[in-house]
Amino acid sequence: MQTDLKMGKTEWVLLLALSVIWGGSFFFSKIALVEIPPFTLVFSRVFLAAVTLFVVIWRSGVGVKLPLPLITVFFGMGLLNNLVPFSLIFYGQTQIASGLAAILNATTPIFTVLVAHFLTSDEHINPAKLAGIILGIIGIGIMLKNDLTNGFDLSAFAMLACLGAALSYAFASVYGRQLKAMKVAPLIGAWGQVTATTIMMLPIMLIVDRPWTLSTPSAPTIWAMLALGFISTALAYVIFFRILAKGGATNISLVALLIPMSAVLLGTTFLGEQLTWAHIYGMGLIGLGLVVLDGRAIQYLKNHKTTQRKGECRGLETHHCK
Repeated sequence: MQTDLKMGKTEWVLLLALSVIWGGSFFFSKIALVEIPPFTLVFSRVFLAAVTLFVVIWRSGVGVKLPLPLITVFFGMGLLNNLVPFSLIFYGQTQIASGLAAILNATTPIFTVLVAHFLTSDEHINPAKLAGIILGIIGIGIMLKNDLTNGFDLSAFAMLACLGAALSYAFASVYGRQLKAMKVAPLIGAWGQVTATTIMMLPIMLIVDRPWTLSTPSAPTIWAMLALGFISTALAYVIFFRILAKGGATNISLVALLIPMSAVLLGTTFLGEQLTWAHIYGMGLIGLGLVVLDGRAIQYLKNHKTTQRKGECRGLETHHCK
């Protein structure tokens, strides 16, 4: 495919790095949430990212125009792509492992296909996408079964919160098409939405968390918070748009398969987290569903089979090979 030809060694390395950085966001937030409440952490994350991206845009010399319709879209994206999902994920991580939260967040492409089917006129579900959705739903069901059948406890609610975040990301993917229609530069779009989120989160944080009443966080918590804002948000956006420009949207979507692996590895290695077999089986089915949704692996197998058949038939004049 043409998009594959655009991915050089640098882009593949950056794709792997991006999966580790975004997987690390679950790791960093798990550390920070020990001392910082969710809404305060959301505000810190988007504020640091907004400042960093503003500096990047300013140094690049790109002009920024902010007509009212664009500002409205920024606030809509800030709500759907940052405020709601970040808050739900951070709450979820107060009750469940960071790796588990990342696995549940990996269902975003599955929800995106469903949302796009109903809200757009050009992205309908086909048989392959339906198969991917079914695999993903079965995986979710396996992961939730024990928590729901044994009583609706906080961990079950936390898992549903992470799924709610994935659903919010799905709506953001469809709503974000307006930025493309307005021909907004991707980096400007990223800065605009995190800035809008910062403005919306400020009163929520002040009213709910009352941060002035909190104890001074420890050094590990501060470092985790800074890493979450500067690395897992601002730097991640810069890398994301670099890959998007070179490799296209199809290739960048592969990061969804890699993020849970990075988050689980970091959580088990440094935080002592453990996943049950149900979580592992569920992750496998969700991953398989994402592969089916992507479609390239299946297409590759079909092309390989066709090429192999042509090779076997080359030089043979039989009706089976015509």
